[in-house]
Amino acid sequence: MSGGFSPTFSFGRKAVQTSLCEPEFRRSTTQTKVCGTTMEGSVAQRIREIAEQVAIDHGVELVHVELIGPEGHPTVRVFIDKPGGVTHEDCSDVSNHLGTMLDVEDFIHSAYTLEVSSPGLERGLYRRADYERFAGRDARIKAGTPVNGQRNFRGRIVGVDDSNVILEDRTSGRVSIPIDGIAKAHLEVDIESEFRQSSERQATDRYLTKANRHLR
Repeated sequence: MSGGFSPTFSFGRKAVQTSLCEPEFRRSTTQTKVCGTTMEGSVAQRIREIAEQVAIDHGVELVHVELIGPEGHPTVRVFIDKPGGVTHEDCSDVSNHLGTMLDVEDFIHSAYTLEVSSPGLERGLYRRADYERFAGRDARIKAGTPVNGQRNFRGRIVGVDDSNVILEDRTSGRVSIPIDGIAKAHLEVDIESEFRQSSERQATDRYLTKANRHLR
């Protein structure tokens, strides 16, 4: 599980002032409006494909890719993770590599910002595999359409059944939520519980260390 550290790196794209509006990439946070483009699904899919390969090359997991914002100035958000959490160096390396690949491919014909970061403690849930992986963990889920008259759920992920997430909701009990109908979902972290468990682990480590010293 990732820690709370969420470094962000950005790339800006700036147009060369010519009548052809031929853009020139540069690694900068400066943003300048350039010729507009339609951000179709194929563009978002291509970004995901490139980001997936870059993540593999750097030994990290591609958690999610978002393409948000206006057509003339979109933001590409990339979330990466690995056991123990990603580091500043991980995010920097992926950002540099992915930014270079997008420079070469040159299919985003507008100013854009590239952000690469960890998903944080309350990691988003996007795919069936996410719900299977985090079964037993607490989560918040918002359904696009009501399920038994309810859209917002909060509780423990029991697992996945066919194409539904089974959640032990704190209000309604066990519910079945269609994965395709989920608008937004993320893990929920009980800070007090995490702090208590951390303190207990530290106390146990101190006890074991003291016991080992006595055995010498």
